[in-house]
Amino acid sequence: MPKFGKRSLERLETCCVELQNILHEVIKIYDISVLEGFRSEERQNQLFDEGKSKLRFPDGKHNKNPSDAVDVVPYPVDWNDDARFFFLAGLMFAEAERQGVKLRWGGNWRMDYDFANNSFKDLPHFEVVR
Repeated sequence: MPKFGKRSLERLETCCVELQNILHEVIKIYDISVLEGFRSEERQNQLFDEGKSKLRFPDGKHNKNPSDAVDVVPYPVDWNDDARFFFLAGLMFAEAERQGVKLRWGGNWRMDYDFANNSFKDLPHFEVVR
């Protein structure tokens, strides 16, 4: 059975309890790594400046402590294998539904926000909808 490494656990601990509960169930059936939970002002603005986020601090879901957002990837990471990210999203949504938590996924940004002619997708990103 897969389990979180030390760094993934440390990052997961910066997330809200809902995300922690979901991910502790998902890891039991699918190997994943937590890339990021809470983001500082410096980190959030760096990602914005690099074009990896659409929001500056403090407007992102990662900017609350504990964080309402998490970036998680299938392990081992293959950034070109979208199918594994879609499979992970299915597991995340199924577990969230089982726990009564509503999630939003970065793989749906274009549908959620209608970014016309924008290829921005954020497959590792999941956030709790409150």
